[in-house]
Amino acid sequence: MEQYRTRSPQYGPRRDRPRPPRQPVPSQAGRGAGGEPVRAARPPGPRRRPVPVRRPAPAPAPAAGGLPNPRLTGLGSGLFCAVVMFLLGALCSALFGASLTAYGVLFLPVSVLTALWVRRGDLMTAPVVVPIAFAVGLLPVADGEDGTGGTLMGLVTALATEAGWLYGGTLVAGLIVIVRRIRLVHRRRTAGGRPPV
Repeated sequence: MEQYRTRSPQYGPRRDRPRPPRQPVPSQAGRGAGGEPVRAARPPGPRRRPVPVRRPAPAPAPAAGGLPNPRLTGLGSGLFCAVVMFLLGALCSALFGASLTAYGVLFLPVSVLTALWVRRGDLMTAPVVVPIAFAVGLLPVADGEDGTGGTLMGLVTALATEAGWLYGGTLVAGLIVIVRRIRLVHRRRTAGGRPPV
């Protein structure tokens, strides 16, 4: 008895195997305009809290009729103090006959204003620029003979005799700076910031 061998085709589907059923076409009800699928609304997840941004408090505006409250840099406070003391020295020389006592009395409020008006970042410059401004203001007040040497000798003599006013103004400026520094550190600690080094 002869047996016939049949070969199955290597390529293509077999004819005796049934075809899989076709997938139904999705309905167009869930599509928006233009044929784009509409996404389902996502359930709300946990919301992240925004990180608060610390902004520096605005400087209070000066009240009507109040004193101005500028903020000077270290260089600005030095220039302010030196120019004011030079002008006051010239005024004392013209009005009071080069009175060193009047000049020393006027030096104290200028030292106070310099220490109050310097900005927070340059607080330590106020006690440095105040004695320099005192010496600059003595130029028109110091009595000396004609010439550079005489003026220099008069300046040294005035600094020696009026050292009390110089130390007093510098001490007042230093105390104001220390108080402002302590208040600044306390304010930063209560606000939760890091204290300055």
